[in-house]
Amino acid sequence: MTTQSRSVALAAAALLLGGPAVAQTSLTIYQDGRVLVRRTVEAKVPKGASDHRLSLGMLDPATVFSLDPSVSIARSSFEGGVDQASALRRSVGRKLLFRTSPKDTVSATVLGVDPERYLFADGSVSFSAPGMPLFPKDVVTVEPELRLSVKASEERKSLALGYFTGGASWDASYQVILGLKTAQVSGAAVVQAGPLKLADVEVQLLAGDVGRADKGQPRPMQADGGFVAREQAMVATEQRVGEAHVYTLPGRMALRPGETSTVALFEPLAVGYEKRYVVPGGLPIWGGLPQYGEESPVPVEVSYQLARAKKTEFGDRPLPGGVVRLYQADDTNRLQLVGEAVLGHSAPGAEVRLSAGHAFDLTAKRVQNTYSTAREKNRTVATADYTVTLGNATDAAVTIDVLEERGGEWSVLQSSVPAEKLSSTRTRFRVAVPARGEATLTYRVRVVW
Repeated sequence: MTTQSRSVALAAAALLLGGPAVAQTSLTIYQDGRVLVRRTVEAKVPKGASDHRLSLGMLDPATVFSLDPSVSIARSSFEGGVDQASALRRSVGRKLLFRTSPKDTVSATVLGVDPERYLFADGSVSFSAPGMPLFPKDVVTVEPELRLSVKASEERKSLALGYFTGGASWDASYQVILGLKTAQVSGAAVVQAGPLKLADVEVQLLAGDVGRADKGQPRPMQADGGFVAREQAMVATEQRVGEAHVYTLPGRMALRPGETSTVALFEPLAVGYEKRYVVPGGLPIWGGLPQYGEESPVPVEVSYQLARAKKTEFGDRPLPGGVVRLYQADDTNRLQLVGEAVLGHSAPGAEVRLSAGHAFDLTAKRVQNTYSTAREKNRTVATADYTVTLGNATDAAVTIDVLEERGGEWSVLQSSVPAEKLSSTRTRFRVAVPARGEATLTYRVRVVW
C-alpha cells in the first residue's frame, strides 16, 4: 500500500470509528472523464466473513477497493446490465411472451442472442422477435447491483469503498482583462456532470497527466437521492498530490445530469503583462530550402506574456490547462473579446504566453531576393537573401519580432538588424517600426541539407 493510499484508508477508518454511520460521498474528477468515488454506506458488517448487496450505480467493478484497513474484499460481482439486451441474455432457454398488438400476445422460447433466435410452439425458428418482449421480473435488473463478500477484523456499521466510474469532466477557464500596464486574471473550474446524479457530495478536481492502462471510455454512474442546492462560497483550495495537483471545491454540492457548474480557482489577481508582435519565418523547419520569387503577405501575430515572478501569488500558483479569454475595454469602457487561447498545464513560474490572433493595423511582406545552391561532400548548401517590409498604421511606434526557425545546420550570414540566437533552431530579429510608417529587415541565410 502506498503512503497516499494508507493515509486515505486511515482517514476513512477514523471517520468510521468516530460517529454514527451515515451515507457520505466524495469524488475526484479527472480531466479525461474518469471519476474516483469514495463512498461510505450504511451496512451491518459483523466480525469475520459476510455478504452484502449494494446499489451504487454504474461503476467499473475491477476498481472496487476497501477504504477501511480492517475490511478486506474477498470476492465481488457486478450486475450492471439494466437494458433490454441484458434482460434478453438472461432469458436464454426461457419462454417469453411477446406483445404483437394492444390485446394479443404470442409466446416463444429464447434460444440465443447475437444473433437472436426464437423457437415457436410449432417448431419453427425466427431470427427476429415476434413483438415487444414482456420480461418476468426476475430477469430484469432495475438498478446496477454490486455483490461483495468481505472479511472484517472487527464489527462495523458501514462500508467505506472506493471505485471508478465515469461521465463527468472538468476544464479550467480563465479571464484576462487587459489594462494599460496590468491585467486582472481570474480562473475558474468548469465542471460538467454528464450523466452523474449525486446529492451532497464533496468534489475534488485533479489536474495532471495521470497514466491510464484502459483507454476505453469510463462508464457513467447513476445514483438516487434528492438534490441539495448549496451556495458556493470562497474558492477552491489546491495541493500537490504525487505528480499532479488536486483542487478541493468549497462546501458540498449536488451534481445533476447535464448540468455545468463553475467554481473559482483563486481570487482575481492583478499581474503585469507584455504585448508582443511576431512575424513567423519563411524557412521550412526541415528539408530543402525552396526558391520563390513573388512577394507575399505574412500575418503579424499578437501575443501576451503574463508576468509570473517567483514569490508572487500568481507566479507560485500552478495553472491547470484550459481556455483563456482576453478582454479589453473600448472607449465607452465596454469589454470586448480580443483573443482566445488554449493554455496547457503550467507549473509555478512557467512562462504563460497567449496567442490572441493577428494584428489588423500591422502588416508584413516577405520576398526572397537571391537564391543559389551548390553541392559539397554529398550535401546541398543553399544561400538566400530575404527582405521583410513591416508596416504600422497606428499612432504609436511598435517593435515587431521576425522569428526564423529551422532544424539542422543553418546560420544567418548577415542582417540589417542584429540576429539574436534564441536556441539551435530559433533566431529572432527585433525590428522597431515607427508610427504611421514602415521598416525594412534584410538578412542572408545559409542552409545545409
